[in-house]
Amino acid sequence: MKPQSTKTPQAIRDDWVRKGISQNSWARQHGFSIGTVSQVLNGKNSGRIGVGHRVAVALGIKAGEVVNDRS
Repeated sequence: MKPQSTKTPQAIRDDWVRKGISQNSWARQHGFSIGTVSQVLNGKNSGRIGVGHRVAVALGIKAGEVVNDRS
């Protein structure tokens, strides 16, 4: 399996500027709370578990996988 490369929050923001999208529109398009995306990007949410983890993986800040743990 190929290792995943991660991005810095600044690299993600630079990508959004290059693509002409905002943080808010990215959050809405991916079904995440605007506040949670902001917290993950600013380091206020570590992204270790739960929604923060899913946001960090979707952004590419964290190498990991998202599993549906709802039984």
